[in-house]
Amino acid sequence: MPEIPDLEAIRGFLNERIVGVEITAAETPIPYIIRTPAADVVATLTGNRFGHVLRRGKFLLFGLADESVLVINAMLTGRFQYVQPSAKKRAKTCLVLTLANGWQLRYSDQMLMGKIYVVRADDIMSVPMFAEMGPDALEVTEAEFRERIRKHTGAIKNVLTNHKFIAGIGNAYSDEILFEARIQPFRKRSTMSDAEIGALYRAIGTVMQRSIAIVSEKFRDGLDYDEWRDHLKVHRKGGDGTNKQEGRCPRCGTHITEIAPNKRITSYCRTCQK
Repeated sequence: MPEIPDLEAIRGFLNERIVGVEITAAETPIPYIIRTPAADVVATLTGNRFGHVLRRGKFLLFGLADESVLVINAMLTGRFQYVQPSAKKRAKTCLVLTLANGWQLRYSDQMLMGKIYVVRADDIMSVPMFAEMGPDALEVTEAEFRERIRKHTGAIKNVLTNHKFIAGIGNAYSDEILFEARIQPFRKRSTMSDAEIGALYRAIGTVMQRSIAIVSEKFRDGLDYDEWRDHLKVHRKGGDGTNKQEGRCPRCGTHITEIAPNKRITSYCRTCQK
């Protein structure tokens, strides 16, 4: 699932290439995920020009010259391509935008879980989930973070991934943040000290800024990609236990624990995250 580092890398890549560029043609080969009528999307986008690409939580917001916004929530398997028109399309390509600069911006979605909208900029809160989202994880202040987290008492990983608390953190990066803060993912928030909440807040910034730099570098020359996760320290790094060096905590050497409650993989170190 694209999370903040992935989306920030995509946003930065596109802002260097498409701002001010005209959309000469818009196609919706698989209109299933397009929640605005497909005909309206094509009519609005064709002949329009891109403004800057913004991000809020896990949404990418493509500003347009007529003050409309193309809103894309990539969900679990949404992927972007910025390629020449002759490049092979990914399976289940849902949206193709041909640009006046000779390139195409494409969106594909293997599980067709993503959602695409075109709305007026002043109507952005009509997009489902938008109005209920908490502050973005990169913008929330420590004071606001502390105030908001008091309302939540359950397992801290579930709190971090709740978009109503703060927006943009998913399964993979919640594991990394909790590892950085040395907090066990199933720890009840109500048992955490003020110092631990402060450590958690700082870990969000540390992990996100480090990861944005790494992922942005990986996408520097192209956007025909899959998620980059090799830099993560614990998430999905548990291994199968057959390799003595595989799946070891980079901090203490303990084998990383990997479990899947509710079919969602959680990875952590039982020594460092007691």
